[in-house]
Amino acid sequence: MSLLDLAPVIPVVVIDDVETAVPMARALVAGGLPVIEVTLRTEPALEAIGRIAAEVPDAVIGAGTVRTAGDVAASVSAGAKFLVSPGATPSLADAMAASGVPFLAGAATASEVMALAERGLKELKFFPAEAAGGVPYLKALAGPLPDVRFCPTGGIRPATAADYLALPNVGCVGGTWLTPADALAAGDWGRVEKLAAEAAALR
Repeated sequence: MSLLDLAPVIPVVVIDDVETAVPMARALVAGGLPVIEVTLRTEPALEAIGRIAAEVPDAVIGAGTVRTAGDVAASVSAGAKFLVSPGATPSLADAMAASGVPFLAGAATASEVMALAERGLKELKFFPAEAAGGVPYLKALAGPLPDVRFCPTGGIRPATAADYLALPNVGCVGGTWLTPADALAAGDWGRVEKLAAEAAALR
């Protein structure tokens, strides 16, 4: 099944303390969001992906902020089941395609979407969603590019997620609001599970 169809929201997570990774993932899965993107923005990210892959079997764990072929190799080696990039250079697209795991290459313009579609990629990340034009922009893309579907990420909030999800060319959205830094620091997994349950109910 497509990554875009597994859950309405993919939590986009920044891990500062690797010890929070497994309980956080368990809370997200319990709330109904099994697909989790851990961004490669912090030192513990790869270890966090590995721990979640090993200890939370119901989670579909992936790596985000993938920028280089080295990131691709390290992420897959750590246990990532999918990859997400903020943009897509030709060399990065080649590396992700050769990785053997599903991936969402990032695009923000019609030309970028068309270039990736020429490679046969019809499911993409739209980033940065709000800054790049948001819901109106995606509506406009649906006319000339009706066969491409997106996971918009970047600036999306609980109040706007449903507007994105109502679009025919949006399969899911990515959001950072599901794992607030203060909740992770405090180990407030009940709050994380509640936020996940609210997000899972969006569709």
